[in-house]
Amino acid sequence: MKRYLDCSASELRNISKADLIYAIRASEGRILVSESIGATQPLLGNITNAELAASQGADILLLNLFDVDNPHIAGMPEGIKPEETLRELQRLTGRVIGVNLEAVDPAFKSDHQEFWSMTAGRAATASNARRLYEMGAHMVVLTGNPNNGVSNAALAAALAEIRDEVGDKMVLATGKMHGAGIVRESGSQLISEDDIVRFIDNGADIVLIPAPGTIPGMTQQKVARLIEVTQQRGALAMTAIGTSQEGADRETIRQIALMSKMAGADLHHIGDTGYLGLALPENIFAYSVVIRGVRHTYSRIARSVNR
Repeated sequence: MKRYLDCSASELRNISKADLIYAIRASEGRILVSESIGATQPLLGNITNAELAASQGADILLLNLFDVDNPHIAGMPEGIKPEETLRELQRLTGRVIGVNLEAVDPAFKSDHQEFWSMTAGRAATASNARRLYEMGAHMVVLTGNPNNGVSNAALAAALAEIRDEVGDKMVLATGKMHGAGIVRESGSQLISEDDIVRFIDNGADIVLIPAPGTIPGMTQQKVARLIEVTQQRGALAMTAIGTSQEGADRETIRQIALMSKMAGADLHHIGDTGYLGLALPENIFAYSVVIRGVRHTYSRIARSVNR
């Protein structure tokens, strides 16, 4: 199996879980995951935000607010059957597709009515994960949106159920980018070494850790230690920008990218709210150039989806 950096669309289309993990690991910290929202008006009108992210060098496309009960991505061509939405997005972009699911803690359940409020089709359940697999997703990320009451304990419990259902078929990533409504799990208390051990024991292939500089107290040194714990137990580590800093100036993005790489990240995530729906496209490109230079960035952008 090749490293992900060198894979073309035909090689990624039906890639197995084991080969995908190998391809990411072999890329040595040079894989960029771009999150986007399909429920909002795309930045380019009739082109999905995910396609725009791919055009700027993103390797893996992660969908937020994707509801398995109402599969929809704004900007997709007309006439696509709902159950074929994810496979069609992969065909259009040549990228591996991942989807967020959220594990709401019953003790802290939020009933807010904001844009991010929960729906049953976004819950971190075994049945929803199975449906995503059947729709063509290769990866599920268990995490939480603002104020939804997602705790590390709830993530770990949901992860174990999803592992038993699809853990041999899908890459499972787990962790929070911010407090997600749980105040006691915020700042430097957002994730602990014990949380990481529990995630991995419950089936996490990838542990999501806030990127240095994105959460108060998450210094490069602290993130490096959390990544070390993750990798020592055999899992991959993905640093994440989930604090709207994906809409910061490019110099800030470059600093976060370089700190994340120095901390040891295997994958680099950039969030979905530069405005709302996608990171600033120029920041996706800038992040890519920092972690792997223009050669690999242009290679990912230029490689035809027909290869």
